[in-house]
Amino acid sequence: MNTAVLTARIPGSKSITNRALLLAAAADGVSLLRAPLVSADTVAFREALSGLGVPVVEGADGWKVTGSGRAPAVGGAVWCEDAGTAARFLPPFAATGAGTFTFDGTGQLRARPLRPLAEALGRLGADARVTEPVGGLPLTVTARGLTGGELTVDASLSSQYLTGLLMAGPLMRRPLTVRGEGLVSRPYITMTQELMRHFGAYVDEFEGGAIQVLPGGYRAAELDIEPDASTASYFFAAAAVTGTTVTVPGLGRGSVQGDLGFVEVLRRAGARVEIAHGATTVTAAGPLRGGFAVDMGDISDTFMTLAAVAPLADAPITVHGIGHARLKESDRIAAVEENLKALGIRTESGPDRLTVHPGRPTGARIACRRDHRIAMAFSVLGLRVPGITLDDPSCVGKTFPGFHAELGRLFPAHRSGTHSH
Repeated sequence: MNTAVLTARIPGSKSITNRALLLAAAADGVSLLRAPLVSADTVAFREALSGLGVPVVEGADGWKVTGSGRAPAVGGAVWCEDAGTAARFLPPFAATGAGTFTFDGTGQLRARPLRPLAEALGRLGADARVTEPVGGLPLTVTARGLTGGELTVDASLSSQYLTGLLMAGPLMRRPLTVRGEGLVSRPYITMTQELMRHFGAYVDEFEGGAIQVLPGGYRAAELDIEPDASTASYFFAAAAVTGTTVTVPGLGRGSVQGDLGFVEVLRRAGARVEIAHGATTVTAAGPLRGGFAVDMGDISDTFMTLAAVAPLADAPITVHGIGHARLKESDRIAAVEENLKALGIRTESGPDRLTVHPGRPTGARIACRRDHRIAMAFSVLGLRVPGITLDDPSCVGKTFPGFHAELGRLFPAHRSGTHSH
């Protein structure tokens, strides 16, 4: 075992960065976002806001966002690129304003459904039209302000529909009371509420899951953005399978990110975990242990990290509660299963579960499906399995352009070429 502590340099949270960009855009005044994530998704979100007339200026101390305290009053075309958060958060914001807005994005983003969001906006007073056959982008919103009121939203496909509506709540005419039916990724809703309060909104949750938001808008604020817990999962898993210790500063007790819960799954798999106030540390404590099943529905962005290293465990590992992961950048259950089989690993799956059996993985070319999380998860396995390569290494730029360099810096003796074409 290597006793040295490796310190991973993890960039800012994508989830926090894009929520904070929207909240700052809706606030009255100039907000400062310190240590924002600079990646394809966050730059796409920032550019989409610029298209709505919200200036975002990069400076040495972070991003300065000048909000007008209200939604845009002139329509236009908004390009979301590959960013699911832009396609789910920006239409409700635009709908509280006035004008006709058309949202569009790449073919990958067009394949992701938006109908539950469009239907909710219709019930709140906007005319929102999706495009068939998916019921997704292009999405046209004819806005004349949103009334508020009571609403139930189908949140079984994505919690982002609910997040987008909640963040628009303070800009509506009346209080908004919303329930998420079949809610997945629950911690992201908690994160959203905490960030809304940071920007001065009133939001409260009641018995039975109803969330109420009062009108009154937002006020400008400063925010230090935490390192991304989903991205940190790859480095924590790398510690567990390479016999090392990895610490991530700035991510610890009090984090608003549910995906930090991934380290508790690693604890079940035999790793030692320490969550302190200002950092989280994972240490390998022997071979990876399997023989358990875990519900990762609340932290589904990290299930691939576990599944990719699960072949190294001493018994099968089953992940369940992840059906909504089939509707992300790729069908993530199918993508993980396909790649594990290419490595010679036996798997079984169902609509919302995946079982990975232990084995001796062989080298193979990983089909990333333009999905950053597939690329990063299998890069971790590549630290232990020679001959794993990626067909699209650059897709990690969606959330962490420097991923391959950082993995190579921390684990130079373990690299097997996963960063190469």
